[in-house]
Amino acid sequence: MKPTLLEVISQRRLVCDGGMGTQLMLAGLEQGASGEKWNLTYSERVLAIQRRYVEAGADCIISNTFGASRMMLERHGVADDVVAINQAAVRIAREAFGDREGYVLGDMGPLGAILEPYGELPYDEAVEILTEQAKALVEAKADAIIIETQTGLEEIGAGIEAAQAAGASCIIASLAYDLSMDGTFYKTMMGVSPEDAAEFVEEKGANIVALNCGTGMDMPGAAGVVEIYRETVDLPVMIQPNAGLPVLENMKAVYKQPPEETAAKVPDALAAGASIIGSCCGSTPDHTAAIRAKVDAFNAAN
Repeated sequence: MKPTLLEVISQRRLVCDGGMGTQLMLAGLEQGASGEKWNLTYSERVLAIQRRYVEAGADCIISNTFGASRMMLERHGVADDVVAINQAAVRIAREAFGDREGYVLGDMGPLGAILEPYGELPYDEAVEILTEQAKALVEAKADAIIIETQTGLEEIGAGIEAAQAAGASCIIASLAYDLSMDGTFYKTMMGVSPEDAAEFVEEKGANIVALNCGTGMDMPGAAGVVEIYRETVDLPVMIQPNAGLPVLENMKAVYKQPPEETAAKVPDALAAGASIIGSCCGSTPDHTAAIRAKVDAFNAAN
């Protein structure tokens, strides 16, 4: 019987996959279209991307459901397919592993609205929307639920509550931090510090505290936040930093950091206590392979 995600990370460090949005666009997704709808219409393209991440050494694959809540799918006219889209995504990710043991993380991204008291979306409504998605992911047998790219405690709290209501066996809470103008600290867009986030996530009952994306969030920055997390709470830590810092080309942010540069600081993140390391914006299966090599070396030495 396969050990649970929490059991395996108590024994060794794992590698997660990398960027999905850019990979979908390379596969033909039009700007502004629903990549999540592809779980039903172009499942073979989603599968091909995720297989490349598995072949690169990913232990964990995040389901293609970042924008697959009913609220987000309404923008594309496919809200009634919310359950089918989420469950197909878990099946595709599972298929990507083939005969290999791996972990599917059911992805729940932002709702695209600000919760009360700062915005107009009531907390209870957010919980209801996210619970529908979480139940679909859990029923499809995702190994964990990851609530990611969050900037406010209200929504991440709603996501944790929804995952708990759905009966998720492992809940990962991931925030997106921005580097301060003077380069000395990280906070989310809503002003949440890593210390406050970690304490909140632990109190709400999540199992893993994480980070992903964010302006200026590269591997060295992620290693620094890992240290803060580990000093603040006893939870395992997962990180998905970007492939370096972006440069502006034709009014678009472009990530150019080569895989070996992204992976160079992986040992620092592992030494700080990261249990799962993946990557986010600008990353590819080549970045995953480079991270895999560093994690393998660490696991072999420890």
